[in-house]
Amino acid sequence: MKSRNRPSRLRVAAASSAVAVALGAAGLAALPVTASAAAADVAVQYRTSATGATADQAEPWLKVRNTGDGAVQLSTVKVRYYFKADSAGAGYRFACSWAVKGCGNITGTFGAPAHPTATADRYLEIGFTPGAGTLAPGADTGDMQLRFHRADWQSLRQSDDYSFGPAQTAYADWSKVTAQLSGATVWGTAPEGNDPTDPPTDPPTDPPTGGQSLFGDFDYTTSSDPRIAAHGWNVRSNSGGPGVPGATWAPENVTFADSAGNSVMNLRTSTAGTPDSTRQTEVLTKATKFKKGTYAARVKFSDAPLSGPDGDHLVQTFFTINDLTAPMADDYAEYDFEYLPNGGWGEPSNILYTTSWETYNPDPWQAVNQHTESRQSYAGWHDLVLTIDDSTITYYVDGRLFGVHDAAYLPERPMSINFNQWLIDLAGQTATTARAYDQQVDFVLHVKDQVLTPAQVTAKVNAYRTAGTTFEDTVPAG
Repeated sequence: MKSRNRPSRLRVAAASSAVAVALGAAGLAALPVTASAAAADVAVQYRTSATGATADQAEPWLKVRNTGDGAVQLSTVKVRYYFKADSAGAGYRFACSWAVKGCGNITGTFGAPAHPTATADRYLEIGFTPGAGTLAPGADTGDMQLRFHRADWQSLRQSDDYSFGPAQTAYADWSKVTAQLSGATVWGTAPEGNDPTDPPTDPPTDPPTGGQSLFGDFDYTTSSDPRIAAHGWNVRSNSGGPGVPGATWAPENVTFADSAGNSVMNLRTSTAGTPDSTRQTEVLTKATKFKKGTYAARVKFSDAPLSGPDGDHLVQTFFTINDLTAPMADDYAEYDFEYLPNGGWGEPSNILYTTSWETYNPDPWQAVNQHTESRQSYAGWHDLVLTIDDSTITYYVDGRLFGVHDAAYLPERPMSINFNQWLIDLAGQTATTARAYDQQVDFVLHVKDQVLTPAQVTAKVNAYRTAGTTFEDTVPAG
């Protein structure tokens, strides 16, 4: 791959311009947490200070109250405010103006209900980090002064929003927002067709037949195993970005081992706090032949180094990309899963981004992208799925919808498939003590021109493994 600086390395201005920002129609991904053994229940109160039929921004101020007889861990609570998008491609941003629990402990992302209605084809989902603590029986969160607006700052129409209450200028119970505890809806009435009692539509688990596919189980011995190149992979050794200027891309830091009966690829990135001591890792396909369809990988992220001081601004990734032929070229494409365990790009702590790129200009910096983020730890194994069809880019984490991005970001040219782990800078941890971080990859799958559900991805991977297939590539070149 030709050396270049990936745009995500320069996303500081785009990613840090607002508190708790989320772009586009996305759903928050969160790991399930077991509820308290004691009976727990919550109610939601709502008010708004933006009462007009149209407004610069919507202001759903909320309180969550514990109405049960057991403590409620707020990180298990999700609240949804439903609204009608002003146009099919409209993007939205969330912000927290002030909250008793602290805005840093409140997350906000956008998603699409399973059955859109005339007053609800999007929702804002409010969640809480573990730092928000618990609610004792009878206690509430206090004020959460929340707001969201169109990404282009055009006026938004509230009069056709399901959850909007123009007369609600003081806090009161409001059934047009819903609340979930550990995934179970315990408060409110969702828009028609989206209640838990509605007959579920079970996603298919059998993958469609046919489909030209790439599957890799990373069943190799060392980074110099000749089968790696024969299978179309490149273990990077050439210099250049992204990452710390002067760092080395080190093929010897890519190793392979057995984990729970499967071969896994380990990417180790290390540093002693200087450019010369920094070793980064990347593995990518030599061919740029992947476009629409399904991309999937099982990846293990890590929050802490194997030894030594923590805190480096690390990026752990799974992405697909092509080259920027000219500044702001409209045939550029890139689709990222990027986990920052220690923050960076203006973020103070762990955050997972999914980003769909239309184009960018490296100097002066200008970016055209849509991204979704979740501020929580993602240490451990995760199933990452990206699908691209004729109208939508969709991201899933562990089988749950994470982000839905718009048709404006669809690819015009084929791309390569990449994994890398690198350091944004050396400012996160300035010690000169050696430390190293591991990112692992269990498998990768691409199915050309077919959109698979996460369940179908699992079934297809299991079928490969049952058959003893460790590699297949039937995707045509070009």
